[in-house]
Amino acid sequence: MTAPALFRPITFGPITLRNRIVVAPMCQYSARDGDATAWHHVHLGSLASGGPGLVLLEATAVEPRGRITPDDLGLWSDANERALAAAIRTVREVAPSVPLGIQLAHAGRKASCFRPWSGRGPLPREQGGWETIGPSPLNTGTLPLPREMGERELAEVREAFVSATHRAIRLGFEAIELHSAHGYLMSSFLSPLANRRTDRYGGSLENRMRFPLEVFAAMRQVAGTSGILGIRFSGTDWAEGGWTVDESVTYARELKARGADYVHVSSGGNATVQVEAKPGWQVPLAAAVRRGSGAVTIAVGELGDPKLANATIENGDADLVALGKTSLREPHWPWRAARELGLKPSDAVAMPGPYGWCVGG
Repeated sequence: MTAPALFRPITFGPITLRNRIVVAPMCQYSARDGDATAWHHVHLGSLASGGPGLVLLEATAVEPRGRITPDDLGLWSDANERALAAAIRTVREVAPSVPLGIQLAHAGRKASCFRPWSGRGPLPREQGGWETIGPSPLNTGTLPLPREMGERELAEVREAFVSATHRAIRLGFEAIELHSAHGYLMSSFLSPLANRRTDRYGGSLENRMRFPLEVFAAMRQVAGTSGILGIRFSGTDWAEGGWTVDESVTYARELKARGADYVHVSSGGNATVQVEAKPGWQVPLAAAVRRGSGAVTIAVGELGDPKLANATIENGDADLVALGKTSLREPHWPWRAARELGLKPSDAVAMPGPYGWCVGG
């Protein structure tokens, strides 16, 4: 019997994922000065023990001003690296066969905010807030205007991503993902809603893509062929005059030409819009990018129904699926998915012995 598409292996260079289930990056806002804490040991160990093909750590800031909140995970210092190394050791003990990836990020104009359960919104200077940077002095909602980045700051941020990539490789991550979605720094360079520059980094699509592509190429040079290097970006801004699906296809082609192992297609972030998040709502974006670029593609968007997740791959709309909130609600979702698709979980995923023997592997 041929395994359902969701549980077929997929190979990226020297690394093979046992199945097509990815735990999406989800901010935990539980770090201290960028350092991973006990929460990360418990959180990541729980997710990895469910046996997905890949666990992607949350958006991890490459410099302090790139944090969404003061509580974001970071990878800009030796202390950050040591703290994250300890968390990774814990996860490797719990689930040694589940590959780990990290999403490297810079929040740009959406930085310096309160964490969600502390009120959201901009963090005042007197409470630890800081000046934000972006492609242009533009913002949405109540967030303050960022300072437009000059050539020096572009170089600084590019080097911060390179440095964090070196650290991620030393930590032994099997995958590294550049965050280029949701209105954060790379995404804001892409979108005409956020980027009104008149230099070589603004205006035409080629110019708006220039900085994110430079950063990705620099990361690829560091990473070499030792692991997976991918990117997450928004397929559309869902707003008139914003980033479009057609532009996403072009972006994916350019990324693939620069050695992207996969593209991870989400949406939104550069405009305040309301979109109904129904099951599979972002899959058409991934499908358009995959068919238009030929890139290996990860789809997201309310894919918690195992049959829907499997059909997304079976129909050729994506090569893998990523689950975010579903993974938080149900960290062992891969076990349920296997059962509902007619498989014995222990045959389909890496189940830890302490659970497998007693839950009906």
